[in-house]
Amino acid sequence: MPKTNTTAPKYKRILLKLSGEALGGEAGQGICPEVVADMAQQIKEVRALGVEIVIVVGGGNIFRGLSGSERGIERATGDYMGMLATVINALALQDALEKAGVATRVQSAITMSQVAEPFIRRRAVRHLEKGRVVIFGGGTGNPFFSTDTAAALRAAELGVDVILKATKVDGIYDSDPKKNPAAKRFATITYMEALQKQLKVMDSAAFSLCMDNKMPIIVFDLFKPHNIKRVVLGEKVGTLVVD
Repeated sequence: MPKTNTTAPKYKRILLKLSGEALGGEAGQGICPEVVADMAQQIKEVRALGVEIVIVVGGGNIFRGLSGSERGIERATGDYMGMLATVINALALQDALEKAGVATRVQSAITMSQVAEPFIRRRAVRHLEKGRVVIFGGGTGNPFFSTDTAAALRAAELGVDVILKATKVDGIYDSDPKKNPAAKRFATITYMEALQKQLKVMDSAAFSLCMDNKMPIIVFDLFKPHNIKRVVLGEKVGTLVVD
């Protein structure tokens, strides 16, 4: 009798949302090569399962437009600076993935043909079909939108099965677990419950896009070994946000 495959992935196509701070390691600043190399290995083992992977990366480790505007930089200019920071992070992640033997393409919402392809939906889909990991930089290409919104938008455009929001905590809590030891973690929560409880899963524009498109979100701890793989295999990791 043939053995059943117990390692079949639950999802065929995923979007992994990485914060810029995650690439900066403990300090959350700059780019930590060891942390990025570890990310690449985690992504590689998921890709080896046959899962199609798209990645949206933030830029907070280098520059955050909102904090820049608070210090006197014009908001739109600050946001464009932040978008450029995401491209730097995308290139760093691409370098680590290529060194790990994973075929990768970077697409940018801001045209910069010397270092990245422009975002073209059909081309991105073709890359995925050919087994390449596609990294999106440049956010949505518009100021006043976060990289969370870029993740929700690309997820909808590319028809992914789930958004995996990688964080430094192991899910969504009813209060800050660092300040409140009795904070309760949710295994599953609905979009409406998250809104009513004012839980900061994503910013409101990103969250609305996910809710409108019934796009499930899993919030999980990126820094536990093999956690991306565990999520993709359907293990109970982090918090699932569903309709």
